[in-house]
Amino acid sequence: MKLSNYYIPTLKEAPKDADTLSAKLMIRAGLIRKLASGLYEWLPLGLRVLKKVERIVREEMDKAGACEVWLPVVQPKELWEESGRWTYYGKELLRFTDRKEADFCIAPTAEEVITDLVRKDISSYKQLPICLYQFGTKFRDEIRPRFGVMRAREFYMKDAYSFAATDEDASAWYQKMYDAYQRIFTRCGFEFKAVEADTGSIGGNFSHEFMVLADTGEDAIANCPCCGYAANTEKAEIQAPDAITINGAELKPMELKDTPGAYTVEDVAKMLQVSPTKIIKLLLFVADGKPVAALVRGDHELNEFKLKAFLKCAELEKASEEVYTQVTGSFVGFAGAQGLKVKHPEVMVYADHYVQNIVNGVSGGNEKDKHMINVTPMRDISVDAYLDLKMASAGDKCARCGHTFTFTRGIEAGHVFKLGTKYSQAMKATFLDEKQTVKPFIMGCYGIGISRVVAAAIEQSHDDNGIIWPAPLAPFDVALVAIDYDSNPDVKKHTDEICAALEAKGITVLLDDRNERPGIKFKDMDLIGLPHRLVVSSRTVADGQCEYKARKEKEAVRWNLSEAVEKLIEKVRQ
Repeated sequence: MKLSNYYIPTLKEAPKDADTLSAKLMIRAGLIRKLASGLYEWLPLGLRVLKKVERIVREEMDKAGACEVWLPVVQPKELWEESGRWTYYGKELLRFTDRKEADFCIAPTAEEVITDLVRKDISSYKQLPICLYQFGTKFRDEIRPRFGVMRAREFYMKDAYSFAATDEDASAWYQKMYDAYQRIFTRCGFEFKAVEADTGSIGGNFSHEFMVLADTGEDAIANCPCCGYAANTEKAEIQAPDAITINGAELKPMELKDTPGAYTVEDVAKMLQVSPTKIIKLLLFVADGKPVAALVRGDHELNEFKLKAFLKCAELEKASEEVYTQVTGSFVGFAGAQGLKVKHPEVMVYADHYVQNIVNGVSGGNEKDKHMINVTPMRDISVDAYLDLKMASAGDKCARCGHTFTFTRGIEAGHVFKLGTKYSQAMKATFLDEKQTVKPFIMGCYGIGISRVVAAAIEQSHDDNGIIWPAPLAPFDVALVAIDYDSNPDVKKHTDEICAALEAKGITVLLDDRNERPGIKFKDMDLIGLPHRLVVSSRTVADGQCEYKARKEKEAVRWNLSEAVEKLIEKVRQ
């Protein structure tokens, strides 16, 4: 492919609103253009990468035994009402009404549609298990689209769904997809890790995220170097600290202190000259309509996913200022749990394990501009249960073996879920088992963000000059740069011969035949990031040579023109 005939509008600078490295490089290298907030146009170069990812994923899905389908992106309200997600999914679900006043949504996922499809045609255990998958556009109306195509409103993904009659078959399909994902991300050339994860709005009882490791990743991963357990920090199970023995003689009486304007942990710690580890944060939530209190240490972050999982509630929302006042008598920032159960015995109070070891700590005073000092939870706060409620952080230990976590960062590129019967029960999707008993399908769900994978590859592999594509995802195998292509017949002859010979062997070539200065050509090719670059110029041709440079290497080497094709084929196929 000649660059002079190809649409690659490269830019020297990225737009100011490009907020990640991958977004900047994708725009500068001419892979994408932004149409509106969270909406992107994929240009020829970017589409080639997207299709390469799609091909790898399709091959592995087919190898695993899944069957490809194509489902509508516009879905009727009635199906989403059956599953209970029409309202639960929230404002991210883009709803609209057609000319007949019927309600529809633009699919962010396809559990409802696929369940409806299967319940119409599958009626017996003899037809199970099956797994169906598709590639398609999804839309989630993110309130703050960011990170380029990694958290766009419209995106391209592969989603697969398995249906089984038994737990054993459901688990077998989960493992098949887990293994297929391992092969997919290995074939993409990634450093990655599969970690346990929260199931989020998809639901289910177990899931793994496949994280592409990158220092710029938006997700933190807790790793146990001893037993191999890994999870994102929303899911990571933390060992409770050893309980301390509280000496009654050390306990001081509670005392109310003035703390004007001290709303934050930092403000309170500074004003009262205490460590944040001595502060007890109270956070109120509304779980399925009922207020719930959660306590964590001042230097820790509450993990809402863990709280919601423990409560097994459908909805968990942060309480309003009004709820804080009703329950504690005070405002956010000055609310404390001491005496709370006396006034409101119906309000459940849960505390993180670390709160249990606080002695003579500090809590909100339940009055504006006041905090209570010398609060010891074991004495002063009625707690219904001590739980693992904190977000994993430095120093935490693995709940499974007790070794200290290490932390890395990553980008979620794939997710596999054990859904169980969440959707099949709600939608009455059933089959007859061997005893002719009506049973709900046992389901699994498996997604890969195809467009996100492209951005993740760039986040993991780049340098100051641009993208460094892993070879399996590169839009072209070789950048063939011709200097003086139009003015030197020998350059043109050798360049065209090399290009034809490579393409005859199935190697894709981007031939830069433009009438531009060498520096501009080299900068563009480094920006685009093809794995191999071969330069043919008047200077090298005069010596019967050309110049080769791998994108990952700093230095170029000279090759004889007669050997260039053979050597380059060997490099590409390594």
